[in-house]
Amino acid sequence: MRYFRLLVLGNGISAYGSYLNMVALNVFVYDATGSALAAGLFMAVRLGTNVLSGWVSGRLVSVYDRKRLMVGADLCQAAALLTLLLAPDGVRPGLLYVLAVVTGGCSTLSQVALRSSIPEIVGAEHRVRANGLLVTGRSLAMIAGFASAGVVVAELGYSAAFALDAATFLVSATVLFLLPVRTRAAEDPTADGSAKAPGAARGTVRVLLATAPLLLAMIAVRAVDGLGSSSHNVALPLYSSSLDPDHPATFISQFWATWAIGNIVAQQVIARVTAKTGRTPGERAFALGACVMSAGFIVVFCGLPTLPAVIAALVAGAADGFTETVYVSRLQAAPDDQRGRLFGLSASAENTGFGLGMLVSGALLERFSPLQVVAAFHGLAIALCTALLLLLVVKGRRGPGPALEEPAADRPAVTEGRG
Repeated sequence: MRYFRLLVLGNGISAYGSYLNMVALNVFVYDATGSALAAGLFMAVRLGTNVLSGWVSGRLVSVYDRKRLMVGADLCQAAALLTLLLAPDGVRPGLLYVLAVVTGGCSTLSQVALRSSIPEIVGAEHRVRANGLLVTGRSLAMIAGFASAGVVVAELGYSAAFALDAATFLVSATVLFLLPVRTRAAEDPTADGSAKAPGAARGTVRVLLATAPLLLAMIAVRAVDGLGSSSHNVALPLYSSSLDPDHPATFISQFWATWAIGNIVAQQVIARVTAKTGRTPGERAFALGACVMSAGFIVVFCGLPTLPAVIAALVAGAADGFTETVYVSRLQAAPDDQRGRLFGLSASAENTGFGLGMLVSGALLERFSPLQVVAAFHGLAIALCTALLLLLVVKGRRGPGPALEEPAADRPAVTEGRG
């Protein structure tokens, strides 16, 4: 695990750059073009690339060396940002859409490759703990990136923001390149980069329906969770402005800071419980956690006093972190040669849900209140999770099937890691 902690540090640094970049680039697009349509098109191109690259990434990480893919993805993003930084002002608007494609595709590829590699880097018995560390690092990076973006752009300018972002990717690529970690099962015949038979990655959804329908149901829940997540992200500035028109950023800051605290606490709890019991929470825990998460987000927008609203954000953050760790850990229980396609499908589903939700929730907020929109989207997630729970109960009464419990070999007592 000592090597993995360094990997978490490098990943957190690049995540900070990504969140800083998310704010700086969106503002820069509008300033450079003077067009809200151009800014929206930039976001649409990036989200569309995220969706499409999920399928491609799943195939790539199933065939090629994952460590090299992650290093290459970081270097490509750094090169794209440096190109934008050095380009003449007249060329920059056209390069923005190229940058959207590069950053969207490479970020998805890096995420799919890393998640697929965790069991091989730390050992299957440590994957829950490792996933918790990654989620914690990314949560802290998100808060730092969003909080500092305005200051960096206002005080130092766009060029400094782009240079800082490129530097974070270079640091991440260097850390990954130097770490002596294995990212693929030793017995995998494709470890040398040779391609599998054409079409090996086709029909992922059909295969899941036949062999692991509950995994497919979990992926569907994550897609609907993406809808819910987009709704509260879009509604939060409007709701915060209605609470305090003179200081609209106050509630937003409180919300995300509290959410991050809950997220981090959840990682500590799940790591300790897993270490004590030697078991990984499964589908039922995932569905229950997703219900609590969505309910918490709905309560945040109910117009409660500050303290109850902050407590609801804390609960939502804790449930959010818990469900993500359980979900990723469950998909990682699949054999190594299947993980890439699973995480590729998952990335496409989640990004589709989030992108579609951004468009629909933005339109609905023109006519409905933030509470109504958030309740509708997260209520849909609660309904789907409830259906999944009922399915699990019914199947449980018939006897555990292969997708209900993790294989026995995947539940050893926690021992010292391989890092």
